[in-house]
Amino acid sequence: MLPVHPEVKPNASPLQGANLCSRLFVWWLNPLFKIGHKRRLEEDDMYSVLPEDRSRHLGEELQGYWDQEVLRAEKDAREPSLTRAIIKCYWKSYLVLGIFTFLEEGTKVVQPMFLGKIVSYVENHDPTDSAALYEAYGYAAGLSACVLIWAILHHLYFYHIQRVGMRLRVAVCHMIYHKALHLSSLAMGKTTTGQIVNLLSNDVNKLDQVTMFLHFLWVGPLQAIAVTALLWMEIGISCLAGMVVLIILLLLQSCIGKLFSSLWNKTAAFTDDRIRTLSEVITGIRTIKMYAWEKPFEDLITSLRRKEISKILRSSFLRGMNLASFFTASKVMVFVTFLTNVLLDNMITASQMFVVVTLYEALRFTGTLYFPMAVEKVSEAVVSIRRIKNFLLLDEISQCNSQLPSDGKTIVNVQDFTASWDKALEKPTLQGLSFTVRPGELLAVIGPVGAGKSSLLSAVLGELPPSQGLVSVHGRIACVSQQPWVFSGTVRSNILFGKKYEKERYEEVIKACGLEEDLQLLEDGDLTVIGDGGTTLSAGQKARVSLARAVYQDADIYLLDDPLSAVDAEVSRHLFEQCIRQALQEKITILVTHQLHFLEDASQILILKDGKVVKRGTYSEFLKSGVDVISFFKRENEETEPSPVPGTPTLRNQTSSKSSVQSQHSSRPSMKNAASEGQDAENIQVTLSLESRLEGKVGFKTYENYFTASTHRFIIIFLILVNIAAQVAYILQDWWLSSWANEQSALYAEVYGKEIVAEEVDLNWYLGVYPALTIATILFGITRSLLIFYVLVNSSQTLHKKMLESILRVPVLFFNRNAVGRILNRFSKDVGHMDDLLPLTFQDFIQTFLLVIGVVGVMVAVIPWIVIPVVPLGIIFFVLQRYFLATSRDVKRLECTTWSPVFSHLASSLRGLWTIQAYKAQQRFQDLFNAQQDLHSEAWFLLLTTSRWLAVRLDVLCAIFVTIVAFVSLILAETLAPGQVGLVLSLALTLPGMIQWCIRQSIEAENMMISVERVIEYTDLEKEAPWEYKYRPPPDWPQTGRIDFVHVNFRYSLDGPLVLKDLTPLIGSSEKLGIVGRTGAGKSSLISALFRLSEPEGGIQISGIWTRNIGLHDLRKKMSVVPQEPVLFTGTMRKNLDPFNEHTDEELWNALEEVQLKEAIEVLPGKMNTELAESGLNLSVGQRQLVSLARVFLRKNQILIIDKATSNVDPRTDELIQKKIREKFAKCTVITITHRLGTITDCESIMVLDSGTVKEYRSPRALVQNTKSLFYKMVQQLGKDKAAETAK
Repeated sequence: MLPVHPEVKPNASPLQGANLCSRLFVWWLNPLFKIGHKRRLEEDDMYSVLPEDRSRHLGEELQGYWDQEVLRAEKDAREPSLTRAIIKCYWKSYLVLGIFTFLEEGTKVVQPMFLGKIVSYVENHDPTDSAALYEAYGYAAGLSACVLIWAILHHLYFYHIQRVGMRLRVAVCHMIYHKALHLSSLAMGKTTTGQIVNLLSNDVNKLDQVTMFLHFLWVGPLQAIAVTALLWMEIGISCLAGMVVLIILLLLQSCIGKLFSSLWNKTAAFTDDRIRTLSEVITGIRTIKMYAWEKPFEDLITSLRRKEISKILRSSFLRGMNLASFFTASKVMVFVTFLTNVLLDNMITASQMFVVVTLYEALRFTGTLYFPMAVEKVSEAVVSIRRIKNFLLLDEISQCNSQLPSDGKTIVNVQDFTASWDKALEKPTLQGLSFTVRPGELLAVIGPVGAGKSSLLSAVLGELPPSQGLVSVHGRIACVSQQPWVFSGTVRSNILFGKKYEKERYEEVIKACGLEEDLQLLEDGDLTVIGDGGTTLSAGQKARVSLARAVYQDADIYLLDDPLSAVDAEVSRHLFEQCIRQALQEKITILVTHQLHFLEDASQILILKDGKVVKRGTYSEFLKSGVDVISFFKRENEETEPSPVPGTPTLRNQTSSKSSVQSQHSSRPSMKNAASEGQDAENIQVTLSLESRLEGKVGFKTYENYFTASTHRFIIIFLILVNIAAQVAYILQDWWLSSWANEQSALYAEVYGKEIVAEEVDLNWYLGVYPALTIATILFGITRSLLIFYVLVNSSQTLHKKMLESILRVPVLFFNRNAVGRILNRFSKDVGHMDDLLPLTFQDFIQTFLLVIGVVGVMVAVIPWIVIPVVPLGIIFFVLQRYFLATSRDVKRLECTTWSPVFSHLASSLRGLWTIQAYKAQQRFQDLFNAQQDLHSEAWFLLLTTSRWLAVRLDVLCAIFVTIVAFVSLILAETLAPGQVGLVLSLALTLPGMIQWCIRQSIEAENMMISVERVIEYTDLEKEAPWEYKYRPPPDWPQTGRIDFVHVNFRYSLDGPLVLKDLTPLIGSSEKLGIVGRTGAGKSSLISALFRLSEPEGGIQISGIWTRNIGLHDLRKKMSVVPQEPVLFTGTMRKNLDPFNEHTDEELWNALEEVQLKEAIEVLPGKMNTELAESGLNLSVGQRQLVSLARVFLRKNQILIIDKATSNVDPRTDELIQKKIREKFAKCTVITITHRLGTITDCESIMVLDSGTVKEYRSPRALVQNTKSLFYKMVQQLGKDKAAETAK
């Protein structure tokens, strides 16, 4: 799984060296089809992307035009237009393709003229006139040539136009990602991961689709004018009646187009919400499972989905009407034209009749399929372009302080700095800050939760623009965010972060950051691949990897946002002494911390409160003035009892590196890797394993599951019958017309005879049945269209529901192994296909397939010898399609799997945004994104060209068929009636376009079914134990809260290593237990075992009931947990505390007061109804932890588990909270996992874990008095004063 550099892919595209014939008939793809026929295609079989289609080239080109447009718009004081930038970038190549379309449609208009001449020859057949016969042969040759030329032009047009669509999509994706990397913190609050994922998965697809049909907006009307002129020449004024029908249709479809745009706008907004909620659920899945919140979140997403589907159904019905109009339009036009002709008493010959029919057929695709498609796609694309433009216009980070290149004069100087994240709040985030830090100095910043400590670092980084004062920073910056961020890749690549690997320096850094032991425990050492979000690492390990990354950068200025909170006392001491004091001794270091015992080593101390500096000076200055910092800090808080929390949870980029994402982010990741341009830089190695994909053809079971997901089989049978009825009515119309034409021809020949009476009778007979058939065609056509859309859109809803249920019932391990991007890809892109494209494609395919069958059937019925060419051609078609599908399916599956890494990379980058921006690594990540996009483009380009390969071959066969029919009709002219020849030839002419479209849609349908297959795959995942068993514990269980571990072993996966080994402790009823141990000792795994996040071996008994004998919800609802990484959801503060409205406002305010958050929330404009940004980004990390804690106060369970939940809270607040917990939960069993030894000294017993085993389990006093105990050694790490205080 080594990353490959994208530039050096050995498989160069043979297209580059292909000659004209090879390009025209796509021969250069033959080798790929041979491989695909023999075995499954792998990613290495794909040809590397052409230089002109590379993401970087395309993105920068369009970005250039967009930047110019933004500048010009600023000058003209108007809003910039993305459409204008796109047109400027692509108009030349696109215009040339318009000429192709024009010529292609032109050949279709000429065909009926040749046909008319051939039928006219049969009508006036004179066996002795050889000149007429040769002339007729000339017309037949002209007809064949027209069909062949049309085929070639059609493919050239479609191939190039789809390529333009692909380029536009790739360029816009590049721009969206580029923008995401430069978003300011304020802008991040206005968008969400869900929205950006939706822009990349569904909105850009609209651009892909619109390019294909756009030209028909002008070619359609032009063709209509040409056809009207030719019809006028043939049959005079009655042709206008048919054109009136067309114009009414076009006007109707234009109105429908407007409806499409408003429906797409609403649908997209619902989709954004659904994907955002899903993204939050997946990232917070661990917490959701421990709180047993799966069902309410499932209901929430299902209700969003219901709203989305109601809009999708409406637009699907409109689409169905459009398709029904394509099916029936030409028939209605022919009917109206002939009716008018008869009413005007005009005579009409068979040749005229079929010229009219064929001219209307020529208009049929352009006027009733492509034109309405163009209107629909343009109206949707307008909405999508507007959504993308709004995103591209969000604020970017302003680098207000230039980081001058290091010339030995590094300094950080802040003078009278005042700034605010949210201008709406009266109180600024930071007010009147002044300080200077020089090389070799360590500035410690302390203060209560939400005092503005992280904002101070953002100010130094230049992310928080000042409203007054100035910040000057000279030197290169490295930073460590409060919530450490790691990306998919090896531990080493996470630390190097694009720098060259220097063994000595690297080992020094590893040692300084205390990672030596941890790396030895990992299977492959520092080459262990860590998952998306750092799945294989504990929080403390992630914090140290993050710190090592900063140290290895060798910058001048270090901004460390509380990196010591996530680790235990021993490691914390090691990091402070070895890393901060030694490795960074010559650097400027600004350390935000809650570990007050390290303050005496700081050069200066800054105490912040409410965004203001309360006190500044050195530790010795504080001592001289008789103030002990720690007591001073406490007094500071006591003045404002009970709440030390200030009121500025304003939108700020908090270190949360974009979202407080769980450690259990799925592993995922690279086939490739990208270059960067630093002198001493290497590529950032992102390791990506492609997700598994199915093999072989899409099974019948998949189709059956899809069609019957939401409807009864009777409805499917009814649907089949309606389809057949519609087709029969359609064919009878043609056949009726042919016999009428024969009758007319016979009458026309004898019009001067005595048959006038017969003519009258015949006319009434023909005109009676013909309208009946027309009406039947329309009714059946519409019923069929609406029914098929109704069935398939509902199937999509049902499958989404099943997939959601399935995802919420899988064990946590599944999310560790599958990246967020991979799961979201199925919920966004695959479900999008099922909602939008699949029903349309199926309806289109079924309709066209039946038309082809009908057409061939009628031809054989009218002239039986046609069977002779039809049978071999049919066999060749079938063989070709089978041969083609083997390759095409694999290419489509590759296209699906190569898109997931694009999402995963985006989601990961958004989480690490703070880090990427601080390290100025945007370009490196952009290069990685380009590499992912190029890989997807390889698959996409093959998808386009393989379908052209088949289409060209089919059309050449069709041209041969038309040629045979035309020439044989002339040879057998004596035995055939003109109506027969006219009918057969007019039908033969519709065949190339129709077979072409039919095969194209059948392949498209089978390829799209891969999305269904991928969704169905997720509906049947391995589930965790049931939520409830028949045996339910009594309602008042657990009465005592006693927990008994009986030889418990625990591993996260069946093949994984044991993380807990033979645990046998007994936790007494209402016992207060503290658990400590080095990072990675298995403390959090103990919780996983208790909550059965993975099934433990051995047994755990709670209040006399074995946990394995009861349902997961019955177990999890009875224990409260405060997880290490707080999980908040978009929505109001109230919704976050009480997502399902189970408590009164008074209870909520009380809970906030208990966790010292009441004041902070009261000063917000909406108080409890204030909207939180995605993942609670507008709260500081400490405040998020407190919200998490408040939920526990509301739940009131007998067992409470606190997992390092106050690590980002200042000691004073921590102390107050611990006191509240002791009061509130006096009769409960409380298990506290912590690195702050001071908070657990009053516990009844302490358990020391190491490498998954219990080393010590006694009372704190006994452990402190035993100088050989591990706990005693930990206490000594705190420093003398602190150790003495703890020992008391």
